[in-house]
Amino acid sequence: MMDFEKLMVYQKAKSFSINVWEKVLKKNKADHVLADQLRRSSTSIALNIAEGTSRFSKADRRHFYVVARGSAYESVAVLDLLKDTGFIDETLYENFELQATEISKMLFGLEKALQ
Repeated sequence: MMDFEKLMVYQKAKSFSINVWEKVLKKNKADHVLADQLRRSSTSIALNIAEGTSRFSKADRRHFYVVARGSAYESVAVLDLLKDTGFIDETLYENFELQATEISKMLFGLEKALQ
């Protein structure tokens, strides 16, 4: 098992990405551009966490955690657009927003620990 797989934030980010895929991307015929952006941003969270753990310097690790947190925010923004255009309902949006907020807070904690 690689180091990143042991991180709870990685597990939550992976779950977030899978849930986005299963509950939004597979089921809805949303705008192609928004759907592609959501797929990339939700996947990017876990991928940047993984890549960050491979870095030796604290600054490099922190950079990837900052990017991962940005991808969480980006995912929520796309989900908000999908909600406002009727492709997902309010409840599903709120669920994803809660998950992304938790991931963001965990990443922020990792960032602070590396300062």
